[in-house]
Amino acid sequence: MNETDLAFTPALELAQLIRRREISPLELVEIYLNRIQQLNPQLGSYFTVTADLAIADATAKTELLTTAAELPAFFGVPISIKDLNAVAGVPCTYGSPALLDNIPEFDDGVVTRIKQAGFIILGKTATSELGSFPYTEPTGFPPARNPWNLEYTPGGSSGGAAAAVAAGLCAIAQGSDGGGSIRGPAACCGLVGIKPARGRVSKAPVGDRLAGLGVNGPIARTVADAAAMLDSISGYITGDPYWLPDPEPSFLTAAQTPPGSLRIAFATDIPPLGAADANCQQAVLHTVKLLAELGHQVEEKSLDFSALVEPFQIVWQSGIAAAGIPPEVLQPVNRWLLSRVGTVGEYIQAVYKMQIVARQIVAFFDTVDVVILPVYLHSPIRVGEWANLSPEDTFQQIVNWVAPCPPANATGQPAIALPVGFDSNGLPMSVQLIGKPAAEATIISLAAQLEAANPWIHHRPGLVV
Repeated sequence: MNETDLAFTPALELAQLIRRREISPLELVEIYLNRIQQLNPQLGSYFTVTADLAIADATAKTELLTTAAELPAFFGVPISIKDLNAVAGVPCTYGSPALLDNIPEFDDGVVTRIKQAGFIILGKTATSELGSFPYTEPTGFPPARNPWNLEYTPGGSSGGAAAAVAAGLCAIAQGSDGGGSIRGPAACCGLVGIKPARGRVSKAPVGDRLAGLGVNGPIARTVADAAAMLDSISGYITGDPYWLPDPEPSFLTAAQTPPGSLRIAFATDIPPLGAADANCQQAVLHTVKLLAELGHQVEEKSLDFSALVEPFQIVWQSGIAAAGIPPEVLQPVNRWLLSRVGTVGEYIQAVYKMQIVARQIVAFFDTVDVVILPVYLHSPIRVGEWANLSPEDTFQQIVNWVAPCPPANATGQPAIALPVGFDSNGLPMSVQLIGKPAAEATIISLAAQLEAANPWIHHRPGLVV
């Protein structure tokens, strides 16, 4: 197997190659670091590359291979961490040049779990400022670009993470999702992205600034990789305000188990914001046809998220205020959002309204197992496409693009973005599978079935091979 093939090999397969001593962690890390050096200047996928730390860790793990009786699931596999999450001793900028000197003294809980799973961290991937936007173009950093076409965005706010996986600059990535920030980039870059259920992955040791909207999760090349990583990062950490029990059986087992016949609803129109474009509609309709052929009960349903828009926006913009960044150093849209932040009472009222709407959305799942939606309402935008719009107009464009994603954040339900084909510009197209509360296993099993019927793993961006 040549170095390019190794760089695009699924993470679980790399772990097996390491176990069989067919490649060492050090050799693998050097392959990815070389690719980062060659391609990251074009892609802007990493803010910080921790080459020395990665080589030291890989050297130690390579030596351990000769003596260790048991190895964790992803021993020696290179991964990236989104630059909204703390890694001890490594800058954490949150996409703001004002925080270039912010060096945490601790690991976030999800990073601790990643290290315990045996991963080797290659660096911190690019994010939009404070994780606010579905594109990754923060002031003071190069814009992240889509490996399938450099003129287009890889999405956001986990845009750097998705670009890195799609370009073979890491085997798998950690992302986070407060309104589509895992699913959107995965969709833009032709990857599998899981937004876990609320309480599945701990946010220790810090608290939650977004009323339960945000959660950490995997961005991967295959459903099995994403499921196995979710197994590794899941679980309660002391003091978590909410949590779910460990899955039985594992999510990886779910990826290897047929789902049976499911009741599936779908929609391509998201009131009050309108219908998906032709590309996104086609992705859903193609998937629906395949699901029916696979024996599932599929029915088009009307879904109206109108009541969610206002309270979700109020909670989201309050997160900008909670970050504590001075307005003068923020990008115009975040500065505008900060200026709109109301009183504490208005925030609590918004959370209250959002929870009521969330109950109504979850009640819809009493009669279905899974809902299929577009990930976004139209294909990826070009880098800088909205740069000359006013903050108000930019924000409205964002809302109109990402509309299918926030409902699952409001309810805390699990969701997966899964690639299904290419749009008219040759960019990846995806669909979103939303499951019942805490039912990641169901949508993982269904996603794996769709993946087997419509394999994607052989697709690679021409730029990076």
